[in-house]
Amino acid sequence: MITSGFFKGDLAYTGVELRPHFLLSRFGLKGSAVGAFAGPCSVKTEHLVDWEDRLENDRIEAALMLHFIGEFFGVLLREGVLMQRLFMSIAGEEIERAAGRVSVPARFGRIERRGDDLFALGRKLSVSIVTASPVSVLMHAGINIDPSGAPVPAVGLGELGFETGAIEPLARGIMERFAAEARSIDWACAKVRPVV
Repeated sequence: MITSGFFKGDLAYTGVELRPHFLLSRFGLKGSAVGAFAGPCSVKTEHLVDWEDRLENDRIEAALMLHFIGEFFGVLLREGVLMQRLFMSIAGEEIERAAGRVSVPARFGRIERRGDDLFALGRKLSVSIVTASPVSVLMHAGINIDPSGAPVPAVGLGELGFETGAIEPLARGIMERFAAEARSIDWACAKVRPVV
């Protein structure tokens, strides 16, 4: 079972938040969980966990992102990457669905997922990473709201027409669908009889 919560207040993401029990110590979320918050993003090269990016001396910057931090217990890194891809697929679908609910113009077309990233208008909408800790698998996914300062061509939810009040419902919708998928996967594993 995956619990979740959205937390108000301006909390920056610097990369050091991607650590075991951050969700428990900061937000009180117990066990496998996803927590969301909005805030700036500034991850310096030395805090990147992606070796491909570190070797290129990359960094992650955005004036404002919708951040998701996940921690999952009892799973392997490969399962964590699969969960990440599922999470990002759900996020893309929910952005499109929310755009219809809040009357966002359809001018941005479809949200495209390439691997663990989302793109709109041919520009990067998100960042995402999964890594392993000694006790869990950790995920960060950030969806640009205002991508100012990004080192790559980027787009944000603001440019796509989302207003500030639409961010929390979007985050909750993404997390609720992800938790429902996790419950469905658990049941799919439990409901079958073995074959020999």
